[in-house]
Parts: sequence; C-alpha cells; structure tokens
Amino acid sequence: MSQTLTYQIKIPGIIGDKWLSWGEKIIINIEQTDKKYPLTTLTGKLDQAALFGLWRQIYSLGLPIISVICLDYSGATNSDE
Repeated sequence: MSQTLTYQIKIPGIIGDKWLSWGEKIIINIEQTDKKYPLTTLTGKLDQAALFGLWRQIYSLGLPIISVICLDYSGATNSDE
C-alpha cells in the first residue's frame, strides 16, 4: 500500500494547474480527441494514499474519471510489504 507507482488518470474536459495542489508530482496534459472535446491526462508517481487524495479532488470538481492505469506495475506481490 505504501509503494509509489506511476499512475495515469484520464478525465473529460480541462483541469488546470490551479485545481490541483500536487505541485510537480503531477504532469497535466490536455489534448483534443476525435470527438472534438478536450481530454485531460494526469500522470504522476503516487502511493495509495496520494492516489485516493487525488481521486477526492477530482470528485470534488464533479468530473468523471474515464480511466486509471498503473504504468509501472509488474504484477508481482510481496507479502512482506
């Protein structure tokens, strides 16, 4: 649970830097999709507590989450952690 992994979260619409209090931990990328609406991608290294905190911030903005992907999860588990 305390392991820091890289996550990528996709949200419809535009989220600017001012809405997130994560500073340099989160990279924000905004792109236009084929359907002509903007898509915000948030990418950053987070532990589980930080990930849930980010979800709460997104929820408080009233935005749905399209996807959450763990970019560097190996699938291995360690019962000692």
